[in-house]
Amino acid sequence: MSSDPSSTIESVLQESRIFTPAKEVADKARIRSLAEYQEMVDAAMSDPDRFWGDAARKELHWFEPFQSVLDWTNPPFAKWFEGGKTNLSFNCLDRHLENGRADKEALIWEGEPGDVKRFTYRQLHEQVCLAANALKSLGIRKGDMVALYMPMVPEAAIAMLACARIGAPHSVVFGGFSAEALRDRLIDGEAKAVITADGGFRKDKTVPLKNAVDKALENDACPTVTSVLVVRRIKEPVAMKTGRDHWWHELISEQSKDCPAEVMNSEDRLFVLYTSGSTGKPKGVVHTTAGYNLWAHLTFKWIFDIREEDIYWCTADVGWITGHSYIVYGPLSNGATTVMYEGAPRASNPGAFWELIQKHKISIFYTAPTAIRAFMKMGRTVPDQHDMSSLRLLGTVGEPINPEAWMWYRDVIGGGSCPVVDTWWQTETGGVMISPLPGATPTKPGSATLPLPGIEADVVDTKGRSVDPDEGGYLVIRRPWPGMMRTIHGNPKRFRESYWEYLRPSSKEHIYFAGDGARRDKEGYFWVMGRVDDVINVSGHRLGTMEIESALVSHPAVSEAAVVGRKDELKGEGIVAFVTLEIGRAQTDDLVHELISHVGTEIGAIARPDEIRISEALPKTRSGKIMRRILRALASGDEVSGDTSTLEDRSVLDKLRS
Repeated sequence: MSSDPSSTIESVLQESRIFTPAKEVADKARIRSLAEYQEMVDAAMSDPDRFWGDAARKELHWFEPFQSVLDWTNPPFAKWFEGGKTNLSFNCLDRHLENGRADKEALIWEGEPGDVKRFTYRQLHEQVCLAANALKSLGIRKGDMVALYMPMVPEAAIAMLACARIGAPHSVVFGGFSAEALRDRLIDGEAKAVITADGGFRKDKTVPLKNAVDKALENDACPTVTSVLVVRRIKEPVAMKTGRDHWWHELISEQSKDCPAEVMNSEDRLFVLYTSGSTGKPKGVVHTTAGYNLWAHLTFKWIFDIREEDIYWCTADVGWITGHSYIVYGPLSNGATTVMYEGAPRASNPGAFWELIQKHKISIFYTAPTAIRAFMKMGRTVPDQHDMSSLRLLGTVGEPINPEAWMWYRDVIGGGSCPVVDTWWQTETGGVMISPLPGATPTKPGSATLPLPGIEADVVDTKGRSVDPDEGGYLVIRRPWPGMMRTIHGNPKRFRESYWEYLRPSSKEHIYFAGDGARRDKEGYFWVMGRVDDVINVSGHRLGTMEIESALVSHPAVSEAAVVGRKDELKGEGIVAFVTLEIGRAQTDDLVHELISHVGTEIGAIARPDEIRISEALPKTRSGKIMRRILRALASGDEVSGDTSTLEDRSVLDKLRS
């Protein structure tokens, strides 16, 4: 046990299943064995400058070569590949026009109503150049911030690439945020322009985006914004302010198809992406050009084992980091075919995802555990109606996945033969940090497995000291990596204190910590246990909510579970579980008692919930994450406060209150 018991997160949920990569998968993989993976790890540890430098020279195009790999003389403010000149849009588009991919499909887009657009690399390059010149015509120059507040339409990816092309940092604001949340981000980022749409389609409804932009800008609330560019999507009337507002299709039609990529320094800002903090001021996470490009490129290549013929689909929204790294930049930098989907599974079409996989013969599918658990609740009847034999690799992203959901995903969606890559990373890391490699890593349901080459991950106590195997603690990264965030926009002090000095063993050592708890088992596998603020302290025992949720979901009656703590005068905190049941299972007192006992059997008596509340649904954001902050308030009998603009279905909150 750690010498500091307060740092320990108790973890006794056992998972013994293990799946070794099939020979036919390993034989075709880029990284074919654990031995090959270990060689890469050793190379990165023994000579990181050579490892990262060789990768950057091999994988990216440079207008001018870099002079140094890493400057870490002023930690935690890193500088990667200084002296180098490159451009992310060039790496995603232009170089593929010269290497035989000009007529390969780059982007397949499907709208919620069923409309489809396809772009080859040549066609996407042309559209990006038109959009880049349109931005220039509005006075946007290198260094000017451009905000995107858009539905999942091709123009969203085109606008991102156009901004990168001319050196204008972009800040994508998820289309589910309120006008107030948008305004805060426009003001903080000092945005000069906003790109939006008249609206978008979401679950058979229209979302009025332009109206929200108008509200955010009213009364000159964002004085730096001089232009609004509007994509016509839902074709409903919107107000257009003369001199400020411009229709995308009209402005694009006036432009040249030729727009040379701006020569960018390696450390020039690429984008600022705001974390959606439920309280307090959102943090503008800053990523820069070359290091981010390399990390998105490498991680996509390694983890998804990308092949020339693959059709890859990530179900995220471009408003989140997953959409940045694994819908747009990572896939296109690798010359892959990436799919964008405007819609989502909904009552009128619960099989929407499976239809797309069948229709477009998707081979790699990357989605969130919350979506998987929702599909589990509906049963396998719907997916079994579709031909998903094209799939060869499955991935999960967004939060830790319960072992039973992992197994359902592998068996029902993957037909029992697709490897599952369970990825851990964050907005701040730029790309995946811990993940299986499909041809090399034996997988364990619920574990993100091993750090990627070049990533020195550890589990530590409150003083930054490594803890023993199977002992819970704080998940940290001990060395810098190319895709790391550079700072918080406008607040370097908050960046240093929040991420690098929260756990600091000495004044000379900086270790990165972004709020997750974890344990590492005897084989070195990492088990992420959720946010540290999702840890419950019961009579001095620190319990990870993720493992209690996994225990509940392992019961055949449970579809999904979310566990929170509430104050308890005797124990410090009590455990409250919110549970949704499988279709056909009825709520009874006997079932509640059975579930409480089940958790006791799976983990131990200390983890038994004090209360189980059964609900038809859980409060989730539009990106599928459970809003545990709301559940904590409800469990404690407090008023729900803070921003709820990202709540997908407000009726869920009303039902839970009642």
